[in-house]
Amino acid sequence: MAGGPHERWSNQVEYLLSCLGYAVGIGNLWRFPYLCYRNGGGAFLIPYLLTLSICAIPLVYLETTLGQFASAGCISVFNITPLFKGAGYTMVVLNVIAVIYFAVLMAYPILYIYHSFSSPLPWQECGNSWNTDRCAEINSNSSLLLNGTAKTPEDEFFHIRLLQMSPNITQIGGIVWPVFWCNLIAWILVYLSISNGVKSVGKIVYITVSFPYIVLLALLVRGTTLPGAWQGILYYVLPDWSQLCKSKVWVDAATQVFFSVGPGWGGLVSMASFNRFNYDNLRSSIIIPVVCCGTSILAGFVVFSVLGFAAERAGVPIGEVATAGPGLAFVTYPAAVAMMPAPNFWAIIFFIMLFSLGIDSMFVTIEAVISGILDEFPQLRTKKRIITFVTCVCLFCLSIICTTRGGLHIVDLLDAHVAIVSVPLVCFLELIAAAYLYGPKNTAADMEFMTGRPLKKIWMVLWRYVVPTILLIMIAYSLSQASGIAGWFVALIAVVFVPIHAVRLLFKTKGSFKQRLRSCCQPNNLWGPAEPDIRICWEAAKRQTFPLEATSNCVQRKN
Repeated sequence: MAGGPHERWSNQVEYLLSCLGYAVGIGNLWRFPYLCYRNGGGAFLIPYLLTLSICAIPLVYLETTLGQFASAGCISVFNITPLFKGAGYTMVVLNVIAVIYFAVLMAYPILYIYHSFSSPLPWQECGNSWNTDRCAEINSNSSLLLNGTAKTPEDEFFHIRLLQMSPNITQIGGIVWPVFWCNLIAWILVYLSISNGVKSVGKIVYITVSFPYIVLLALLVRGTTLPGAWQGILYYVLPDWSQLCKSKVWVDAATQVFFSVGPGWGGLVSMASFNRFNYDNLRSSIIIPVVCCGTSILAGFVVFSVLGFAAERAGVPIGEVATAGPGLAFVTYPAAVAMMPAPNFWAIIFFIMLFSLGIDSMFVTIEAVISGILDEFPQLRTKKRIITFVTCVCLFCLSIICTTRGGLHIVDLLDAHVAIVSVPLVCFLELIAAAYLYGPKNTAADMEFMTGRPLKKIWMVLWRYVVPTILLIMIAYSLSQASGIAGWFVALIAVVFVPIHAVRLLFKTKGSFKQRLRSCCQPNNLWGPAEPDIRICWEAAKRQTFPLEATSNCVQRKN
């Protein structure tokens, strides 16, 4: 292969941990618990776990299989159906947009870690220079808070002291320099972690993936011993079966599973491309979604045990302190931590955990962008460290707009719209490419050639019928959630590459329209195993010049 051999994991544990670090992120902590209690508590787990089984796991299995088989990133994997290769460019653009705002979200925990060494915690009480006349502490003026006439010190610390937040997105304002420098620190850490590719990422994820679980368990033990904790947990899990009759609950469950596990973004494809060719990826394809969803459930217990404590201390209903998104991580949870014994200690480890949850997701997201570029231009592989540095510098420069006074408004806009259409569409096109155009027979044969194990029919049934139906419902629902010109622009900006590439390819191809379409829907010469010796075995198997058993032995020898 031009440009040098494809990188490989040192061992498959590194692959599994990297995928877990990618799938398990801050959304597990600040989005799922809120959705669960809002949509029926324990009853929400029924559609959640059902969607996990029939949608998330099949998609992860297909994506990792395609990436591993062709040792291909998110662009080159569509050599299987060149007409859809624009979906690969969509994934690159999607990741670029996502990492622009996600990096700034990682700057916030760094700021909080710094301020957590102050005693008392600076968000613990009113009376600071940045507090307004509306500031009221949650344990003394809760009635004012419930009436909406006051703000908590935690709220004012986050929005006024740290972010210097502007009134709306039309007022971007100047750069908030503490956020800027913390954003720079986050990018330096990311570059140092990924500069050596999967060799360095594979070692770092041992820490960044395991540490959040240690902290979550510690916070769970501490949280359940606090007064009011069990009322919070009951509020979280107590089932409301009537909610299952609402279609929105089922769509919310599917959406949450889908976006938390991470198919359609290109990260899973890229990570699987570094596997050895004959790795049996079925077990890991089940472990990754199951652990991701299990982490979401665990995080719910952690969050609501502490929120139950905060609600009891304040004398307010739990529903009044339960929020989702950045408000939970940077306002509500810090308020609860401030009421705990040794608040500085718990604040520090909580924000270190939050940073760890996000940083390894950034590793894989940026690696997906870089892998896509290098697969299209393999001659650049020998200069990967330079490409990585230039990519990080460019992405850092693009993220600066999110460090302005209007930065959080931009973050909210991008987070709410960037993936709602493009990610389900990309997954839908992957399914059409593999299960229809390339064909179930060819896909099953390639998977058996790779792993030596026949593909069970249930997978093809899910890929051809069940998962595409769910994705079409999600796309329709997601379109209804877009709001405003800016929202529609963000939702569709990455999608436009799909029709643009398809039209461009059809114009370049010779023949009648029908001939062009047929040609563009067939795999090109670049599709197949990347290793030359394995490719020879595969091509021989396709010609049926020797039996599958001999082909499998050939693959085993080459690996």
